[in-house]
Amino acid sequence: MRASDLRRRAADARPTDVVVVGAGVAGLAASVALAGDGASVTLLEQRSFVGGRAYSYPHPALGETIDSQHVVLGCCTNFMELLEQAAAEWSIRWYDELCFLEPSASGNPRRSWIKPGRLLAPAHQAISFLRAPMLGLRDKAAIASGLTRFLRGYPASDAESFAAWLKRTGQTDRAIRHFWEPIVSGALNDTAENCSVKYAGKIFHEAFLRSPQAGRLGIPTKPLTEFFEPVVKLARRLGVDLRCNTGVDAISRTPEGRWKVRTGLSEIETGAVVLATGIRHTERLMNTLAGAGAQPAAYKPFAFDRFVLAPITTIHLWYDREVADLDHAVLLDTRIQWLFAKSRIRGWDVSRGSYLELVISASWPEIAMTREHLLASALRELELFFPAVRQACLLKSAVLKEARATFSVTPGLDAFRPPQTTPYPRLYVAGDWTATEWPSTMEGAVRSGRLVAGEVAGDRTLFLAPETPTTGLMRWLSRIQ
Repeated sequence: MRASDLRRRAADARPTDVVVVGAGVAGLAASVALAGDGASVTLLEQRSFVGGRAYSYPHPALGETIDSQHVVLGCCTNFMELLEQAAAEWSIRWYDELCFLEPSASGNPRRSWIKPGRLLAPAHQAISFLRAPMLGLRDKAAIASGLTRFLRGYPASDAESFAAWLKRTGQTDRAIRHFWEPIVSGALNDTAENCSVKYAGKIFHEAFLRSPQAGRLGIPTKPLTEFFEPVVKLARRLGVDLRCNTGVDAISRTPEGRWKVRTGLSEIETGAVVLATGIRHTERLMNTLAGAGAQPAAYKPFAFDRFVLAPITTIHLWYDREVADLDHAVLLDTRIQWLFAKSRIRGWDVSRGSYLELVISASWPEIAMTREHLLASALRELELFFPAVRQACLLKSAVLKEARATFSVTPGLDAFRPPQTTPYPRLYVAGDWTATEWPSTMEGAVRSGRLVAGEVAGDRTLFLAPETPTTGLMRWLSRIQ
């Protein structure tokens, strides 16, 4: 049978009505792609707002809307294409440089800038890297040697830990503390021991070698739920029936091979179901199938227990004046890994004071700490980088703990990340934790949503955006084009 005939048969067999459970990033992406392809889509969200783990909420005591800062890179082509479809690409502020700050008790923290220069990729950041005072000559030589191993791409296997790779490639202690670990903890939300070199290598290949455009840092200029509103409006224009405050209790198959989705006291019958929910929620819903007799109670289609969920803790500070002269910075040799001056990123007038967010990735120790302990420790560390806070008045503060912020890309996990299809006909799963070849990021979530829409349509990669083009010498060096 010819390929065109196969595609036609797949199109004829695709369901015309789909229920998507979960209006997080993956669910929104799947709904937009499916509705744009002509499907009738009902999108169910148990909370009153969209975004999933990428959400914001009004803090009742502070009178402020807070979230846990999410960022993207220029290589996040599917995420950016979704924003462009929604005419919302303007809500990302782009930065071409990273500033690494070393703490100083004397009030004069040392700054190291990594940014593109005149040289072609992969050497476009080499001049600033060689000038960076946070590293010695031996450290830079070790890092340069390590980066060359990612020139052509990153390992296809995820068996080795990044910590083992650092040791095997002879990385110095300072190179690890001031370069490798800050980048990995910020991007993958875990330690080098818990991350595979495959996904660490992907970050360094894309952010430092592929092209200046691929490594650009993009930060949303609005609280996350508000940030995703244009995508919600796009979905509704395409005919998506979005129902918030609608939790799903169970799913089941009808004798005719269709699906029933139970929401409270009502049921929705549909041709296909996409579970765009978190790992634990998806596990619970799929367990209702076993309980309904669709499979034996011991049947486990996915190895949910293989996933380790990693926390992020953020400290939010409002001052009466501007206390930081940088929009964002990597903070070295402290528990705080990153600072975002959100008042600057969002374009506040200086008369409003300043709003800072401090990020602690892989924050297992902090989950058990009291708010008072966390706040006191963060303020002591912040003074080592921005001494102006000593003269400013702290107006209010908040601590946000996300115990299940991301999943860890532990060595060997790829074998257990499921495809978007399931053993059940026309039951699909989406989410950054599914098989996307990306770590736990908003880009991974969008890719999963588009991949699942492709599976429903009969062509898995139908809706994927092209990768960021390689530039300079990387057009010949990289095997990932």
